[in-house]
Amino acid sequence: MSKVNSIIKLKEEMESARPTAQIGVFRSFIRSAGFLPLLVAALLIAGLFVNHFFTIMNLMNIMRQTSYLAIITIGEMLVFIVGGFDLSIGSVVALTSVVTTMIAATKFADNGATLTIVGIFGGLISAGLVGLINGTVIAVFRVASFIVTLAMMGIAAGVALDLSGGTPIWGVPKFMISVFGGGSIFGVPTVFIIMVIVSVIMYILLNQTKLGRYFWAIGGNENAAILSGINTKKYIILAYVLCGLFAGFTGVLLTARVGSGEPVLGGGLMLQAMAAAVMGGTKVGGGEGNIPGVVLGAFFIVLVSNVMDLVNIGSYIQMIVMGGFLMFAIVTDEILRK
Repeated sequence: MSKVNSIIKLKEEMESARPTAQIGVFRSFIRSAGFLPLLVAALLIAGLFVNHFFTIMNLMNIMRQTSYLAIITIGEMLVFIVGGFDLSIGSVVALTSVVTTMIAATKFADNGATLTIVGIFGGLISAGLVGLINGTVIAVFRVASFIVTLAMMGIAAGVALDLSGGTPIWGVPKFMISVFGGGSIFGVPTVFIIMVIVSVIMYILLNQTKLGRYFWAIGGNENAAILSGINTKKYIILAYVLCGLFAGFTGVLLTARVGSGEPVLGGGLMLQAMAAAVMGGTKVGGGEGNIPGVVLGAFFIVLVSNVMDLVNIGSYIQMIVMGGFLMFAIVTDEILRK
């Protein structure tokens, strides 16, 4: 009888679980709004000392780049929440780009809409399949997510290079480029509007549905989630499938932007996405995260990268800086929790 009561109590606790319920008021504020003053300061400094920062063209570019990074980071955040992480998302971007373009780039490509839809669907299937394999191996065979996704990173990258022959695939439909690449609505980039819609949907999903509560519960205490009757394997697999789909969708949008299927597209996105997720308040190890924080973290990463581009800092130095931001965010997160 006492065991039954314990299980009921655990279930009630998880049903009412929310990411903010697990942290103090001060730390909650730090995670949800702590980088906003830093962003404002960075914007002012950039505007004062960096030429061409506040031009319309550059601000539009920042909006687009933030959108790509925010979408893929939302997927990474999901696997963080359930206690894992995914190192293969950059390779999934490249694989999706190649598969989408191979399907859509035919002699009828100028006609556009139908082949664009079919190509996108094919690319997303390949991305979802990668996520399904990752999630299944991790959840069913209990292999560490680091090992599984590191192996998948190599597999997906190899498949993308083999399918494309290591060279870009040209012939992306003009419809796809005009709508998802350089398109805008009332002056706002289409991809930014898509990012806002995706963010709102995922915010509602994580905070207002049973699926979201299960994700939080698994990341907070997987054993307790099992005792309360949650099929943890199913939801861990689902988190990795969604992560793959978000990476694939980012690959589709980037393909429309560059106008070709690129087998090396998204090479630096994995590091940036992990940095944006952690800086946005997502806990390494599971149980915490928030959509506004992720978007804010993505904006900060893009802003820093944009400023470094404008002052001609090389790509290798930028990788060092991004790695430093990730380390700083992880260390800061650990300090705040002690």
